[in-house]
Amino acid sequence: MTSMDFLLLVRGPLLVLAIAIFTLGFGIRLVEMLALGQKRNYAEPRGSAVLGGFKTVYRRFAPDPGTWERAPFDVVIGTLWHVGFIAALFLFIPHVELIRKTFGIAWPALPNPLIDAITVITLVALVAALVQRLRNPVKRFLSTPEDYLVWVLTFLPVLTGYLAYHRLINPYPLVLGLHILSVEMFLIVAPFTKLTHMVTAFIARWYNGAIFGRKGVQS
Repeated sequence: MTSMDFLLLVRGPLLVLAIAIFTLGFGIRLVEMLALGQKRNYAEPRGSAVLGGFKTVYRRFAPDPGTWERAPFDVVIGTLWHVGFIAALFLFIPHVELIRKTFGIAWPALPNPLIDAITVITLVALVAALVQRLRNPVKRFLSTPEDYLVWVLTFLPVLTGYLAYHRLINPYPLVLGLHILSVEMFLIVAPFTKLTHMVTAFIARWYNGAIFGRKGVQS
């Protein structure tokens, strides 16, 4: 198999398979969550559940003072790589162009040199997070093989994207194919690991906020 054959494989059937598993997996997850149901609350509402839910989703993006005081390193590093990962995914010109061709929607992208710098920061932050996990006795004790698998699956798309952008591996179709393959691995595993939090975290926040909003208190 040549590098071009490999690229055609990952851009074709493997990509379709990965998207199908990702969509089906998260669909099943959402059905499971909705099937849990919710007990009917007969108490008179004191506030808006919907408004409380959205407020909590927004407020939880900022760390509470206690978390910041206890673990400033985790807050800073976690914020850096999460924001960097999302920026590289959705604001890189080739990615925006791919989304436009696939779904017919697009938005302004950031200049490539800026995304390149963000990618480097993201890689450094991810490595720092791993080192912190390995050096901290409590984190190391609590970590499971899944935690390290999730780290690898998050790190590889960023690393291979950087290598592809700078064409640091030849031939180019090979490194581009490796980048796409790493993304596909992320998509396939995401619905079945802790990566599900990319979707469920927002649902959980909204759910908690809706309960407190109905009670007329702040979550």
